[in-house]
Amino acid sequence: MIKQILGRFPKKPSKSGDKDPIGRSGASVSNPPRGVERAASGHTPIISSSGLSYGSGQQHPGNGNNPRVNNGNSSAFELLPGFKDVPNAEKNNLFVKKLNLCCVTFDFSDPTKSIKEKEVKRQTLLELVDYVASANQKFPEIVMQETTRMVSVNLFRTLTTPPRENNISAYDLDEDEPVMDPAWSHLQIVYELFLRFIQSPETDAKLAKRYIDHSFVLRLLDLFDSEDPREREYLKMILHRVYGKFMVHRPVIRKAINNTFYQFIYETEKHNGIAELLEILGSIINGFALPLKEEHKLFLIRALIPLHKPKCIAMYHQQLSYCITQFVEKDCKLSDTVIRGLLKYWPITNSTKEVMFLGELEEILEATQPAEFQKCMVPLFRQIARCLNSSHFQVILTAHGTFFLIKSIHLFVLLDASFPFLLLCNFHLSFCPWIGNK
Repeated sequence: MIKQILGRFPKKPSKSGDKDPIGRSGASVSNPPRGVERAASGHTPIISSSGLSYGSGQQHPGNGNNPRVNNGNSSAFELLPGFKDVPNAEKNNLFVKKLNLCCVTFDFSDPTKSIKEKEVKRQTLLELVDYVASANQKFPEIVMQETTRMVSVNLFRTLTTPPRENNISAYDLDEDEPVMDPAWSHLQIVYELFLRFIQSPETDAKLAKRYIDHSFVLRLLDLFDSEDPREREYLKMILHRVYGKFMVHRPVIRKAINNTFYQFIYETEKHNGIAELLEILGSIINGFALPLKEEHKLFLIRALIPLHKPKCIAMYHQQLSYCITQFVEKDCKLSDTVIRGLLKYWPITNSTKEVMFLGELEEILEATQPAEFQKCMVPLFRQIARCLNSSHFQVILTAHGTFFLIKSIHLFVLLDASFPFLLLCNFHLSFCPWIGNK
């Protein structure tokens, strides 16, 4: 029966060409071990050795604080019937039973514990993913309630691994191996299920928002601090869908991201998901209506521009630069504010960071109008002159490109008020003849 069920799953291509992204395979699950009793209704499995009835909220005194954690004892549970083996009228009930089964969580720190039970849960999760993907009628409210409950039980947990120290010396972006969650074989399928559930046309947003509420969304945002980049990628996709589908959550999401940035900038300088949050913001900013609201401008000034302050900016600078440029392209009057903000946080001794700032400055200048450029050109040219006098050749080379970009875009303005600074920059260039040979 399991082979028939798994045979219906579409095979997705992957890098290796022979594995499904969420771990589907054609292998059947071995017969579940004994020790499983059925509830009186015949619906939800009960683990006989622990006395737990999953979904009932009852807790055995000897099983710790979480009634849904299987500690690798002799308890086990079995696969429920496949969806094709029950009438259409019973499929939603079976879906809920399978969700209840998947509310059992396991200890993955020891790979030898509960091997059969873990595989039963994995196969059940895959069946749920397939069912949601092929749904052709609206999900009833009980399905929405139980889906969010199962997702909460599996995903909302304490991120036990402390974040890395976010500085360039401690966090090598090219060589450092990411920390992988040992429970990913289950977590990934839960994320995939929830992603498909959110984006399914059969999910009624008006009903779903009763369970995917503000508290749920805030707990999702907390997970962005996960060390596992695969988890952050799923969270990014899910938050995109939630933001698009539930308009009521949009202000909450923006405020929560804002608070995360504040804490990161002014308190900890430690967070693993800043790049992913900025990537989401890039799409959000792109959809802002014109003229820009005052609250959005304040977000730029109070949250985005100060993100240039942390030493670990290399971890997220590309996404930050995109967000900043989006604001300037939507409202060119913001370019003076942005350029002055860059100058405020300009690095003094970090040449790598200085090169990044110069690159971002070029993108902003391309969208800057002459009237706005004229407001900030005096402090801007002072900084470029300092860069041309740098002891680091890469800073000098990049500043040279920035200077000539400005001359090509704003030549007539330069020939007016900034002539002394133009001479100063050319003076510095005269002592760098090797630049002209590049």
